[in-house]
Amino acid sequence: MTIGEAYLRIAEDRFRRVKGLGDGTFRQLSERDFYERTSQHGNSIAIIVQHLSGNMVSRWTDVMTSDGEKSFRNRDQEFEPADLPMDLILEQWEKGWETLFNALRNLTEEDLLKTIYIRSEGHMVLEAIERQMAHYAYHVGQIVYLGKEIKGGRWESLSIPKGSSDQYAEEMKRIHGKNGG
Repeated sequence: MTIGEAYLRIAEDRFRRVKGLGDGTFRQLSERDFYERTSQHGNSIAIIVQHLSGNMVSRWTDVMTSDGEKSFRNRDQEFEPADLPMDLILEQWEKGWETLFNALRNLTEEDLLKTIYIRSEGHMVLEAIERQMAHYAYHVGQIVYLGKEIKGGRWESLSIPKGSSDQYAEEMKRIHGKNGG
């Protein structure tokens, strides 16, 4: 495996882990929770999903041949309260990620240093992947935070539960051997 091939595999895996945090949050929420805003000026989870999906579909459709800010996208509208039922919000979520993963699967090592454009600004493909990883992790972090705030004491941790670090480390040693080998 080449460095470029390894990077693309790792990038896809990291994006899948970020998506998994959102999925894990959604499983804990009611439909009403998707539309709750914790402040007058804050976004609901549904609004954040609309924005993420709009960004993903725009950025990753024809990624190598057209600007990442597509004419069909209305970014400002993504931040308007969602009038869609939860199942359609989740369809948007899946469509965005599907568009991203399809694009990543079609990239080659040779593509990583090519220039693509986002809002007429040139980026190496490698740089664009990193830019979007940071953007998506940022917003999925907001989704997780909102979900945790909404659920309060009924929240089920999506990582190592508080107070369980030592137990987790011991389990990893048992599974992977003392030195990870």
